[in-house]
Order: sequence, then C-alpha cells, then structure tokens
Amino acid sequence: MKNIGILGASGSVGMQGLDVIREHSDCYRLVSFSVGRSLDQARAIIEEFQPELVCVQNAEDAAQLADYNIKVVSGDAGLLDVAGYEQNDMLLNAILGSVGLKPTLHAIEQGIDIALANKETLVVAGELVMAAARRHNVKILPVDSEHSAIYQCLNGEDEKTIERLIITASGGSFRDLSRDELEHVTLEDALNHPNWSMGRKITIDSATMMNKGLEVIEAKWLFDVPVDHIDTVLHKESIIHSMVEFNDTSVIAQLGTPDMRMPIQYAFSYPERLPRQAERLDLAAIGQLNFKPMDLERFRCLKFAYDAIHIGGTMPVVMNAVNEAAVAKFLNGEISFLDIERLIEREMKAHDVILNPDLETILEIDADYKSRHYEV
Repeated sequence: MKNIGILGASGSVGMQGLDVIREHSDCYRLVSFSVGRSLDQARAIIEEFQPELVCVQNAEDAAQLADYNIKVVSGDAGLLDVAGYEQNDMLLNAILGSVGLKPTLHAIEQGIDIALANKETLVVAGELVMAAARRHNVKILPVDSEHSAIYQCLNGEDEKTIERLIITASGGSFRDLSRDELEHVTLEDALNHPNWSMGRKITIDSATMMNKGLEVIEAKWLFDVPVDHIDTVLHKESIIHSMVEFNDTSVIAQLGTPDMRMPIQYAFSYPERLPRQAERLDLAAIGQLNFKPMDLERFRCLKFAYDAIHIGGTMPVVMNAVNEAAVAKFLNGEISFLDIERLIEREMKAHDVILNPDLETILEIDADYKSRHYEV
C-alpha cells in the first residue's frame, strides 16, 4: 500500500488523481491533501477517503471542518505540513503557479517522492529542485502527459544516445486562427479546449501556447537535455504525447487517448504498470495523425519561453510571474487575449537578469512581479 498526499485535490489534476486512488484502492491510500476554499469538495474527499491531514486556505475555513476527527491546517504553513507529512510515500503536486515551489522542496527534504504536475516548480527553480532531489535520493515523476511520455520513451535507454526530445502540442483553443483573428477572441472561446479537460488557467496557457513553453523549460531540467535539443510540433489529435529521437535516427513515441489519469497512474505505480478501466486507443478509428511545424511568430509565448531559458538566471521567473498575473487579469475580463503576451514581452525586455539566483532571490522576484499593477 502506497500512501499518497495531494496538493490541489479539488483541481482538475487533483480530482483525476483521486480517481486513480479510487480505482486502485488496494494499492493506494490518500493520507493528506490540500484544497483552496472548496469546502464542499473537501468534505466529500474526507468522507470518502478518510485522510489524516487536510489543508485549506485560511483558518476560518479550517474551523468549519472541525467536526471531522482529523488534523486540519491552513495557509502556506499548512501546505508545507501536507507536502512533508511523514506518512506520505508520494506527493502529487497539482497546485497551480509558483506557490508550488516551496512545498515541493519541503517534500524533497523529507525524502518524499514527487509526482509533479506543477510546471512552475521547475520553470522558476529547476536547477535548485533537481539538485535537491539528487541530494535526498528522491524520484521526481512527471505527471504532464508530454513529460510522462518522454519518461516512458527513455525507460531503459542510455541518456547519452538522446538526440532530440520532441514535445507535441494540440495547439489549444485557437490553433486554427490567425493573429489578426486573435484580436477579438473571448474568454469563453479561450476556455473551450478541443481535446483536454483542464483547469481555467492551464486552458488559457494552452491557448497562448505558454503551457508548451513551460513544458520545454521543465523538460530541460527533468531530462538534463540542452534546450536547443528540445523541439515542439503541432499535433492536433493529442494521440502521440511526445517522442524521443536517438543518435541512430530511431524515434520512439508514446501514444494514448487524451486522459490525464494515465500519466498520474504511471507516476504512482512506477516502475510497475497497473491495469485501467478506460477507453482504449483505436488507431484505425482515428484514421490519421497530423503534424505541423510550430510557428514561433504565431505562438509568441512559446518563443518567450525559449528566449527565457536561453537567457537563464531570473528571466524564467519573471516570464512565469508576469504570465500568471496577466492570465488572472484576462480571466477577470480586465485585458484582451493578446494583451497577455504583450505584457510578458514588455516585462521581459525591461528585466535586468540576475544569474545563478538563490531560492530567496527567486521568491522575492516572483512575489514582486506578481504584485505589480500592470497597465496595457
């Protein structure tokens, strides 16, 4: 029996993680979790899974769960309590944004393996996080379908033979629109992803292609591959989740239906595989798979991510923080869709990069750029 902790249990990835635990209750047990202010979902999770530790956003909400015979904590300190809970064998970090960084590091320091769905942890502090994982002999198992695919393709392979990582992208909600057509798209349009069921922020990141940019940076740190050897390709069907090209020209791909429960389960069960009651991939029914090169001028946010990791230092921190702030403004109806990339580009150009930042510097810059009042 493997004990699982989940940060962000009420979100899309967190809920699908609960599905995996539910289907394989003989293998996994939920012992700790966090939610934001989703108290109804918290109660439902507590009653079904009987965990030992729960974190909510604030102390007032924690008081409303006092009727349950479990420990309830709150706030940032509570996130650390859940992340480092001594009964956790593995932590699924499914919270959004760079707020996931400190809990990830704390869990690593406690020797807890990480099932990582929080891209921003590696985007803003990849070098620090991977170094900590090596020091504490902790596994970081990727949950993003693209990185899980690469992880599976590399299983048993010699890393010195890797030529390229090829990350596929669905193209998001606006993949068939020109830049001129993007000027007047709505929030409702942006949230209508053609392939995946995801949270609001990730769905917007998919539409801007920032999500793919974050994945490129994440892949650099996860697999220790130079960013110039990480390519992206447009693949509308989301059937091939990613590929690896080797030095003998062989390409290995991982295929599957668009279902996040598969990579979550693989992270939980690694190095074993468990059966799933789910839709099977039927290539004959699909008929064909399509691929196109990625246009970095059309998808500007993907270009910003490549630029940020090439520059290094604090530039990825700034890019990510401004993106989080800009997406929040778009979700609130304060700016247009294309204003997201305009704000990111402007702030990146103005930033004086600090090379080799420590954790304190990363957190200070992240907080600074998120708290700024941005005008378009």
